[in-house]
Amino acid sequence: MTEEIFRRDGYAFEFEARVLSVDGEEVELDITAFYPGGGGQVCDTGTIRGLEVTEVFYKKDRIIHKVKGSDLKKDDTVWCSVDWDRRYDLMMGHTGEHLLFGSLRRQVPELSINKIFISPDSKYVIVDRDVSWEDVRKALLFANQAIRDNLPITKALMDRDDPELEKVRIKKERIPEGEVVSVVSIGGIDLSACSGLHVMETGELEMLFVDRKVSAGKEGVAIHFRVGNDAKDSAMALANVCLQASDAAESKPEDLVRAVSNLRAESETLRKTSGSFVKKQIMELVPTTIGGVDVVGGVFPLVERSVLSDAAEAYKVSGKVCVLVSSGDSTSVMISSGTEKIDCRDVLSKVLAEFGGRGGGKPDFAQGGVADAAAETVFSRLMDEVASRLQLIN
Repeated sequence: MTEEIFRRDGYAFEFEARVLSVDGEEVELDITAFYPGGGGQVCDTGTIRGLEVTEVFYKKDRIIHKVKGSDLKKDDTVWCSVDWDRRYDLMMGHTGEHLLFGSLRRQVPELSINKIFISPDSKYVIVDRDVSWEDVRKALLFANQAIRDNLPITKALMDRDDPELEKVRIKKERIPEGEVVSVVSIGGIDLSACSGLHVMETGELEMLFVDRKVSAGKEGVAIHFRVGNDAKDSAMALANVCLQASDAAESKPEDLVRAVSNLRAESETLRKTSGSFVKKQIMELVPTTIGGVDVVGGVFPLVERSVLSDAAEAYKVSGKVCVLVSSGDSTSVMISSGTEKIDCRDVLSKVLAEFGGRGGGKPDFAQGGVADAAAETVFSRLMDEVASRLQLIN
């Protein structure tokens, strides 16, 4: 059984150990400071006798170190070193997660946590509902004051059946009977069961900052955060973006949200007006009769897909063939047909392939796109293909 130094001292990162077993690159030691991951925190990396440790994990009740190019042997005495900068970043991140969630729950008491993830590249907490940016702002004010107050962070072991666990944030159903629970306390802000590694005082975090919120699907909303110098750099970068956006919107920074809301409202009005106008244009296209079939088509820049599809559907119902192309960052294409003489899917696949594009659909309606091709050129080729097929049939 490996003695787990990290359980009692997260700051220990160099140690001497004896090799218990070797299986290829999988090495077991009699003592280790390498954290094998848990509580949402990824595992440590580092070196054993100068060889790179790429992964650390539990295999049943054993801690396995994956050592790249291992030539270690059983009973070897080895000097081991955890990548301290990486470890400390993870400790700060895990502590930051506790502080952030505890601060958010002061603003949204019903908030619950579904998942956390702490790695060098990404740190986030997934909560069960969206949280307003105003609540995030208030939570960060509270959390960063706690950092300035340099509150102590302590760890205690409690029995699973200890009645005091009622005060702890814990998913008790996941704890086996008779298990000892590790409980982490951050001042009076957060008290939770956690097996991860943490710093000793909130002041070590220096700063906590939330830089984005994204949907996590059925799990809820992922709130991404940063700590330390990374938080400071991110805050400055986003503040600069805000100032640039204020200039572009011709507003004061404090009025930017209202200015953007007004611009969005104006844009939506213009979009609806433009859509109605373009749809009217499309429906007034003069058809060309080829082989007894009326064919209509045209190129329309920056048109919403719904406008094109509604028009294409209307022409299909009337028995016509319709070719519509929209130009923008890329070229979008729709073809509909009210006659069996034209297989839209076949026409589209053939023509778009010539331009490196792709599409699909049904014989009476198909759509696709091309990344790098002139809309007029694609439209002309589609119309030629439709015409040649209708002329060939007749």
